Amino acid sequence: MSLSYSDRFSDLLCGEDSSILSGDLPECSSDLESPADIEESIAGFIEDERNFVPGFDYLARFRSHSLDASAREESVAWILKVQAYHGFQPLTAYLSVNYLDRFLYSRRLPQTNGWPLQLLSVACLSLAAKMEEPLVPSLLDLQVEGAKYIFEPKTIRRMELLVLGVLDWRLRSITPFSFIGFFAYKLDSSGSVIGFLISRATQIILSNIQEASFLEYWPSCIAAAAILCAANEIPKLSLVDPERAESWCDGLSKEKIISCCQLMQEITVDSNRRKPPKLIPQLRVTIRARVRSAGSSSSSSSSSYKRRKLNNCLWVDDDKGNGD
Repeated sequence: MSLSYSDRFSDLLCGEDSSILSGDLPECSSDLESPADIEESIAGFIEDERNFVPGFDYLARFRSHSLDASAREESVAWILKVQAYHGFQPLTAYLSVNYLDRFLYSRRLPQTNGWPLQLLSVACLSLAAKMEEPLVPSLLDLQVEGAKYIFEPKTIRRMELLVLGVLDWRLRSITPFSFIGFFAYKLDSSGSVIGFLISRATQIILSNIQEASFLEYWPSCIAAAAILCAANEIPKLSLVDPERAESWCDGLSKEKIISCCQLMQEITVDSNRRKPPKLIPQLRVTIRARVRSAGSSSSSSSSSYKRRKLNNCLWVDDDKGNGD
């Protein structure tokens, strides 16, 4: 039995009133049934997507080295490893990176790499998992797959609250996954290869989020480019004109789609140049002070001080560099 148009895209019509910390999957609305309603919903996503991406000069900060692109790449690689380890949905990983980028655009960390960025990555992944996953691991179990530092749960929860404040509690972001089902149907209204298009486009999107250059493109453009790249692997769709993609909905730019698609293809060709991040032994970060005996060495005192500093210095800088 074939699925109706509205059946295929009911997952695009999720409600917005779910508790962000409940860990429950969002309830999906069944009120919108007609193709016209779905077109209107997609048009709304296009109009609002600008509110869920970093500012236009965010990419320039990486190019000017005021932000460390390699540190971001390493953090995103870790998020993807944890997503695979726990079997999280692709959207969970993408949301984590979205939160991370929006935070870094609005708030300066004490340093551009190292433990602050690791703590931010854990907090963003935890929040995304609470948004999208039916079962969320404990905060300690979340810190796997070569995490350089291990943070106490109360430290992560403090960072989560900071992230929530910086993002103004707007966690239900518009992402490329808001569009790929709709665009796949536009390309293949018969539904014969729609499953492949969505699955392959999802793989393409996740494989490219480490690359800072994609920050130049909005979610709808990334989704359209990913669907075109997936279509290129199917003989009967391999010659789809990007101009046709521009007509899928208002707000798409043929030039942007072509540019994004070319970047995806270049990264695919050059994927072998990527090397896994170098791992170092895990360090447990704690704020508990050690009680020194009379014979304790100065090195022991220094080590205890550093552990306290890791948990405290971020909050000292809370009111600094907030982009105001």
